[in-house]
Amino acid sequence: MHIFFSGIGGSGIGPLALIAKQAGFEVSGSDKQESDYTHSLQKQGVDLYIGQTTEAIAALHAKKPIDWLVYSSSIPRENPNHPEILFAQKNHIKISKRDELLSQIITKKHLKLLGIAGTHGKSTTTAMVIWLFKQLGVPIGHSVGAKIGFAPMGQLQPDSQFFVYECDEFDRNFLAFNCDLAVITGISWDHHEIFSSRQDYYDSFKQFITQAKQTIIWQDDQQEIGLSASASISVTRKDDANIKTIQLVGEYNRQDAWQAILAVHEVTKQPIAKLVAHINSFPGLKQRMELIAPNLYSNYAHTPEKIKAGMATALELAQPGQNLIVIYEPLTNRRQHFIKNDYKNCFEGANKIYWVPT
Repeated sequence: MHIFFSGIGGSGIGPLALIAKQAGFEVSGSDKQESDYTHSLQKQGVDLYIGQTTEAIAALHAKKPIDWLVYSSSIPRENPNHPEILFAQKNHIKISKRDELLSQIITKKHLKLLGIAGTHGKSTTTAMVIWLFKQLGVPIGHSVGAKIGFAPMGQLQPDSQFFVYECDEFDRNFLAFNCDLAVITGISWDHHEIFSSRQDYYDSFKQFITQAKQTIIWQDDQQEIGLSASASISVTRKDDANIKTIQLVGEYNRQDAWQAILAVHEVTKQPIAKLVAHINSFPGLKQRMELIAPNLYSNYAHTPEKIKAGMATALELAQPGQNLIVIYEPLTNRRQHFIKNDYKNCFEGANKIYWVPT
């Protein structure tokens, strides 16, 4: 089967293209611009082109007939008359978002799904779970929405029994999955163009949890969304004494690490102390308090909770007497309309803040 990925340079679609290739499918794709990631995909044998036009996809289809077009959720929102989707419709090519294909691969390969979801912390926690499996020498499939230095963003290793997936709530994608184990890293209303109200957002997480066999969730999130206790839900507290045994910098990092440890312990039964020792050597991931030059860090923090987490980590890292300077670029003007009142005290501890246009 030939699968074409529209928007292949994206953090959700690109890793899936690699996974599909490793699962035995013929893979190709396109994006509107070149990037380091499209170059990386090409080096790994993925046939792709830049510039999403009817002519380009028609030429590819004539050469290698396309059976299935998988598109990024952002594509129809940016252009309801996207030429590649229109071409697929006209030529009776199967069309879907990424979730349907990934679900099919997971089912076909008989993989147990570990889904990590949440407004904030899910990329870091997903990367930590992948790291722990690698330290244990357990082959897995995975897809994470951030660059990690110790593995590709997407991969399906031979003989895998587990698939670790960063389940994104955007466009309600995560509701396409029934997890063997779900991990909820933190919940606060986001993606306001998709979820009309805070309750709508909370209800989608509650539905995601009901679709999972087992769930790990923080007590404050359980209470915030009104989730009833049950035998299938493991509730943990942020003042758990075990978190203090984790040596990573940043309280939020240590909390993410604890959930990752609990998840891997649940499915492998490896001792907690052993997993703590492995997580203490976790190398981090791109744009999550990433050191890019001496005393200069890059941090993808797009919600008030993540800004506070980044600030807490920065204050731990700062030496006595050092100034802490923040250059903040908000993510999308639309989001600012809804969260502007939540910024209070987010940057507490900074000596100076530069707030630049999005």
